[in-house]
Amino acid sequence: MKIKALKLFLLSVLLGASQLSMASGNLFQQHNMNGYVLDRAFGDNGYDWWWHNFTAVNRETGEERPFFLEYYIINPDLGDAEPILGQLPANKAAGIKPSYAMVMAGTWGEDAVQIKNYYGIDDLTQTSPDELDVQIGLNIATENYLLGSVALTQSEVDAHPEYLADAGSMSWNLTVEKPLSYSVGYAGTEFFQNLEAFEMFWHVEGIQSKFGGEIVFNGEVYDVTPNSSWGYQDKNFGSDYTNPWIWLSVNDFTSENTGLPMENTSLDIGGGNPTALGISLGDQALMAFYVEGELHEFNFTKLWKVQDVDWDVNISDTELAWHLVAKNLKYKFEIDFANPKSKMLKVLYENPQGVVEHQNLWNGGHAEGTVKMYKKRWIISGIWGYWDHLDTFIGKHGAGEYGEH
Repeated sequence: MKIKALKLFLLSVLLGASQLSMASGNLFQQHNMNGYVLDRAFGDNGYDWWWHNFTAVNRETGEERPFFLEYYIINPDLGDAEPILGQLPANKAAGIKPSYAMVMAGTWGEDAVQIKNYYGIDDLTQTSPDELDVQIGLNIATENYLLGSVALTQSEVDAHPEYLADAGSMSWNLTVEKPLSYSVGYAGTEFFQNLEAFEMFWHVEGIQSKFGGEIVFNGEVYDVTPNSSWGYQDKNFGSDYTNPWIWLSVNDFTSENTGLPMENTSLDIGGGNPTALGISLGDQALMAFYVEGELHEFNFTKLWKVQDVDWDVNISDTELAWHLVAKNLKYKFEIDFANPKSKMLKVLYENPQGVVEHQNLWNGGHAEGTVKMYKKRWIISGIWGYWDHLDTFIGKHGAGEYGEH
């Protein structure tokens, strides 16, 4: 208990010091967290990935469909020309850790799939510590451009369960604009990365992202239009995955008061049970909510702020339902979204130790719901008041996930 208390105290001191230091621009200087980090931390026991999701429209039928893309690297210091898959029986038996670059693409719906192609670390031919600029084989991801393809046959999937994948094919050629971004702040600086202070880091370069271009999924062409793509881009990196694991992102909102769309409004929630300096911080959720361009942040790593986020995810026979209440001294938000399980998949990752801990990580792109926004009206300043309901925001085209093991 004394060691845990000491670590919590040390973390509080470091986070507080980083706030002051960033203001003066020295030790805890914030760098672009969307860049590659595995050349300075977690190289032999870690991962780094860039996630993208968006909505596209079938060129022939007019059907809307959400898609996702991910560029992923694990334990690069241990790899070479061929991918080392941790779920390969011989590697599991020998305790060999995974090492590879991987490109995953897929879609949500009644026939949701996750298609994965693996590459040796030698095929990771381009990385940048300053921004998203990665090339895996012929697959390219930058801050404003995505190009690539994945393909697996059913016979390949059946013969290789270690792929943790489904059959299908998908290619993409996309542009990206990111009008709204969010950084977790001091806890994500290079100092804390080098310290490997957190088990799982998170950065949201494109909390609102506008994708444009073309998707070809199983031979069918889908068009992606920036203003109706409802897109999102983030990244995670670290030495393991949080448990439980919660995420919710929504970019398509309409005001109930006016009936008008809200073009600069984006919600993002992430968390679970984060680990810092080897100790659990308990169940936590971080929320960033831009309301017409104004950021409302509830960040548990900023220990000096008066804030509270209560959350719960209910998994019924038919759906996943996210419920959160976030409040500070000025505002309160009540968030309720749900996604049909019939349109979700269980996304599978092995961790840097070669273990697939999350067997039930539900992941979907058909979340709909509401956010109710309140403002504190003080009758007696700082002592007594009430919550005044300002508006209800109706959200569609959301993406999210939840899982625990």
